[in-house]
Amino acid sequence: MQVAILGAGAIAYGTAALLRSHGHSVRLWSPSGQRGRALETGPLLAKGALEGRFEVGVAKSCADVLDGAEVAIVALPANGHRAVIEAAAPHLRAGQTVIFSSHASFGALYLDRLLTDRGVRLPIVVWGTTVVTGRQPQDDTVTVNTVRSKVDIATLPATHGEQGLALCQALFGDRFVLRDGLLAIALSNLNPQNHLGIAMFNLTRMERGETWGQGENVTPLVGRLLEQLDLERLAIAEALGLSVRTIFEHFHLSFHVPVASISEMNQQMHAEGRGGFGPTTAQSRYVLEDVPFGLVPTALLGRLVGRPAKLHEAGITLLSAAYGRDFKEDNDLLPVSGIEGRGIDELVRLCREGSAA
Repeated sequence: MQVAILGAGAIAYGTAALLRSHGHSVRLWSPSGQRGRALETGPLLAKGALEGRFEVGVAKSCADVLDGAEVAIVALPANGHRAVIEAAAPHLRAGQTVIFSSHASFGALYLDRLLTDRGVRLPIVVWGTTVVTGRQPQDDTVTVNTVRSKVDIATLPATHGEQGLALCQALFGDRFVLRDGLLAIALSNLNPQNHLGIAMFNLTRMERGETWGQGENVTPLVGRLLEQLDLERLAIAEALGLSVRTIFEHFHLSFHVPVASISEMNQQMHAEGRGGFGPTTAQSRYVLEDVPFGLVPTALLGRLVGRPAKLHEAGITLLSAAYGRDFKEDNDLLPVSGIEGRGIDELVRLCREGSAA
């Protein structure tokens, strides 16, 4: 298939390499215009869990990258989603499918509304996490840390679920689990809650720019906090009648370690040389992206269903105080998503049927 990737960072590069390894044609577009230039003259070099040299096209504009594409994949940090959604919406057409890798803060609802205003309906596929993790050491290179064996997905509208599942399998292989709608995916991304605990208790390491092992420093106390954060997320899902993956399943399926306590699983990853390294700056996506676009929506859902996520709320408050900013105000997707001010029944309907219903 012809695939357009909106983004040119580590996840976009890793996703492009995986698509090319499955035989698909890929073009990238860098919203900033600063990345991907090296791919205009040479191949993408993938190292780590996926290795090879792959020819990847580079587009000059959003309209250009979408022209002729059968699938468009949004693959960049959540704080860039609104700008990309607004750039893509005028050029998307019926017959195309959009995939959010991964979905954040009900951005799919915003895209769906913009398309509905144009009279365009197309399937939107949302992932609970990315299909790869990795780093981008150079503009022509990606180090793929892992290719996930399972990724939760759903579609908007929900009636396109089987179609969306078949498409993802055709693109990336049999590694996807269909969940019950957009709300399930909104509660399926564990990175924000995990990064909260990891960043909170290693903040001075980040601020000082130290090199430190992430899995190594998920000690028993930190691991217990991550488990308690997970219980809050699971309680919200239960109140909505939704089935979502637990933190234990997440680490087992994503990082291929036996199920144990979260600290023990991370120590096993570290012992195998796969524990990764933590952020070396306080200006990290673990805080600047995950707090406003991950923790804030989860806390909102907790209040709506009467299952307040007190640890999530405390994390938002503490990190806002530490950084001297209100992270709730940094989320530019929630105000345009159409969910604020809705009751839970109305929100459930919107997340299943979309704006045109």
